[in-house]
Amino acid sequence: MATPTTRRPGPPTIRRRPEPRLSTLRRPRRSLLLTGLTGLVLLYSLVPLAWLLINATKTQEDLLGSFGLWFSDSFALGDNIVRTLTYDDGIFTRWLLNTILYVVLGAGGATLLATLGGYALAKFDFPGKRAVFAVVIGAVAVPNTALAVPTFLMFSRLGLTDSPWAVIIPSLISPFGLYLMWVFSSDAIPDELLEAARVDGAREFTTFFRVSLPLLGPGIVTVLLLSMVQTWNNYFLPLIMLKDPDWYPLTLGLNAWNAQAATAGGETVFNLVITGSLLTIVPLIVAFLLLQRYWQSGLTAGSVKA
Repeated sequence: MATPTTRRPGPPTIRRRPEPRLSTLRRPRRSLLLTGLTGLVLLYSLVPLAWLLINATKTQEDLLGSFGLWFSDSFALGDNIVRTLTYDDGIFTRWLLNTILYVVLGAGGATLLATLGGYALAKFDFPGKRAVFAVVIGAVAVPNTALAVPTFLMFSRLGLTDSPWAVIIPSLISPFGLYLMWVFSSDAIPDELLEAARVDGAREFTTFFRVSLPLLGPGIVTVLLLSMVQTWNNYFLPLIMLKDPDWYPLTLGLNAWNAQAATAGGETVFNLVITGSLLTIVPLIVAFLLLQRYWQSGLTAGSVKA
């Protein structure tokens, strides 16, 4: 007589819940007010650039006799660029080189000093640190225009006015950049990493350049971009410091061209002023495009901890 075979219990069946339909999923809430405000900001940012690009293609006659937000019959962008670079013995090129000089020495030096100072304030303890913090915060709150006249009086006593140093030296001081690097260094560089480097026998300069500096890249790029834009667009300080047109930056030089129309016997060159303004913003756009990946990489630095 055969014995009945016993069935082994199989694995339990898992019943899956039916997936929710697309219609039941929650859609992200959209704010019409926020969308409208974003659109206004976008228009506020793009319309001046579009106006500048469109009018840079017009001649002097078409500039005054056509609609500002649309092209005219003639396309004179190439001729305007050539005239801008060759007008008044090519003084525009000299102004461009002056601006690059002020940016490289002024903005570059300000970034270097802010990086060194911010790192020292974040990672070293010394007497008077709170007083330094109060001074930095107070300096951030003071506008640059309020310091322009005292700076001019001090530089005139030193005999440095009407020289490039009158623009470069004040540009080296960036209280906001110092504060930004102070905060960024405190979060981006772990104290344990510095202690490990010191235990291995690394000196402070070696620790800074080989261990800390690579971690400070996004903050350095941010301070560099802010300082570069501020120095590139600086107008009031060169206006009171410089008299020789050979040392003018682009902002002061284009304003001098624009003022020719109001002087007796002056030539009206509004088309060259607009074309020169278009050429002026091109280096800034290129700098932002080249450095944006370093900038964006630091926006989420420290947001996720292991």
